[in-house]
Amino acid sequence: MQNDEVIWQVLRHKHCSFMSKITAGIFCRNPYNLTGVCNRSSCPLANSRYATIRDHDGVFYLYMKTIERAHMPNKLWERIKLPRNYEKALEIIDKNLMYWPKFLVHKAKQRLTKMTQMRIRMRKLALKTREKIMTTPRKEMKRESRREEKALTAAALERNIEKELVERVQKGTYGDDIYNYYKEEMYAKVLEQIESEGKEVEFEKEVEDEDEIEYVEWDGADEEDMEDYIAPSNEGSDQDDDESDDDESEKVVVDRKRGRADSKYSLKKQEKDAKKKKGRVLVEVEHDEADRRQKAII
Repeated sequence: MQNDEVIWQVLRHKHCSFMSKITAGIFCRNPYNLTGVCNRSSCPLANSRYATIRDHDGVFYLYMKTIERAHMPNKLWERIKLPRNYEKALEIIDKNLMYWPKFLVHKAKQRLTKMTQMRIRMRKLALKTREKIMTTPRKEMKRESRREEKALTAAALERNIEKELVERVQKGTYGDDIYNYYKEEMYAKVLEQIESEGKEVEFEKEVEDEDEIEYVEWDGADEEDMEDYIAPSNEGSDQDDDESDDDESEKVVVDRKRGRADSKYSLKKQEKDAKKKKGRVLVEVEHDEADRRQKAII
């Protein structure tokens, strides 16, 4: 039969593998210890009648040890599952520890309270989003920096090769037949770039040619000469006097810009045209009867 006092004297004054002495005091590392302090009333080895609370994956259990099971180490501890409701758990502790020492009952309830509070705080921290600090090894940082430098060097080399290819093709170094080039994809890309640039240049030239077209206003100074030219064209025709009256009603159509002949712009334009050589004017003559057109160059 075991003697609790003898066991305590041996553990306290000789050797105990669960004892931990620090500057703050003497503590116990035994998982069944009720308070965590190494003393006579809290030692689970030196008390044949003992009770404690333990946590298994968020579930609390009430552990009890009695002297009747001391000869059966595999059945030494009896455990009872406690509900998540705090008040019901306290009722179960009171029911199972009704005739036990008041110290064990009080410490068991106190331990249950602390563990319940800790479970609530853990749940709140799990729901709260926090920044996670990640450490990168120094070797990986150096390796990544070297890879980045190599990638930048390769990109710069490809850009230089592409630029040199463009310059050589523009100068006609390769001629019509090109062979032994660096990369087929790069050369095709260069050719597409040159073709697109050529199309843009042709389009710009077409736009410039369209912009070079100018419309000049006719000053009407050579009306008499035009009448002299129109008159002979009607000679030799076997028409009556009525037809001559119709010839007088002919209209001369001349392309000109909108504007009055007496405006300042038209006067300035006339002065400039007088200095230049006499230009050519396209005159269209419409005949009512024959529906024909005659063009004359003055």
